[in-house]
Amino acid sequence: MVKLLYPTSLTLDTAELEGFSVSLHAYDVKQPIPEDLIDAEVLITWCNTPDNLSDAAKRMKNLKWIQSLAAGPNDVLNAGFDAKAITVTTGSGLHDHTVAEHTLGLLLLAARKFHEMRDHQTKSPPEWPAHLGGPQPDRPKGSFTSLRGANVVIWGFGNIAKTLTPSLRLLGANVTGVATRKGVRDGVEVYAEDELPRLLPETDALVMILPGSEATKNALDAERLKLLPSHAWVVNVGRGTSVDEDALYDALVGGGIGGAALDVFVKEPLPTESKLWGCRNCFVSPHAAGGRPQGAERLVAENLRRFLAGQELKNVI
Repeated sequence: MVKLLYPTSLTLDTAELEGFSVSLHAYDVKQPIPEDLIDAEVLITWCNTPDNLSDAAKRMKNLKWIQSLAAGPNDVLNAGFDAKAITVTTGSGLHDHTVAEHTLGLLLLAARKFHEMRDHQTKSPPEWPAHLGGPQPDRPKGSFTSLRGANVVIWGFGNIAKTLTPSLRLLGANVTGVATRKGVRDGVEVYAEDELPRLLPETDALVMILPGSEATKNALDAERLKLLPSHAWVVNVGRGTSVDEDALYDALVGGGIGGAALDVFVKEPLPTESKLWGCRNCFVSPHAAGGRPQGAERLVAENLRRFLAGQELKNVI
């Protein structure tokens, strides 16, 4: 019988995995795999420590399939597992709604300046930020004050972007996608990256949802930041490595862009010495967009059925 290990780092309804010819075993993601479980063929991962994964890569010789519940399982890929013998599948799709919701919140913060209001509230004594309230011009030219009529470019147009787009359109935003290949996806015009020089100068908010890889490292660099209007905001909920943080800081303090709302960083937690902390027009979110996979049981059950049937798995890297 196939032995499957599932993590105790989240609550899984294992009843949805019953009925298969497998034995189910819980394990602690912060401890070495117990000796009586080391012969498992299937490993589900979520928030495993580097030591746990490194140890598993060395000792789990029967392992055939790793189901990560993360959308980008860099931790698994960097742990030293035998890529030729082990199939790795991702949790793509499990974080679409939570990340889309968080991204919408960051965009609304950028447009409505909630962070500035909070800054004034927490002063001693608290201040009434009159410049942010009262009569205001309606969507003045050269500013980002509303999603209605705003040009939102989503760079990395995958499942999360498809989930986010209806909410943006409901609020009146014009949504354009950028990906490695152009086309129309869910009614959105998606352009290849060579179109960025044309798209960025007309962008009010640039949403980054790129995966972390050598191909995307510093994708948003100084050259591309200079193409953005001075009022544009950058929102990053993909991977921190896709943004050149030094160039971003220079654009923030130099007035090159309006601001940034960042949920991911090159190094996490963001080091206390990072200059981004001190930017009044930079909002720091502590990698909070995802972190709560939804529908994990359904994905595992579907892939388990395929695994036992010798069929191709979903979300294979």
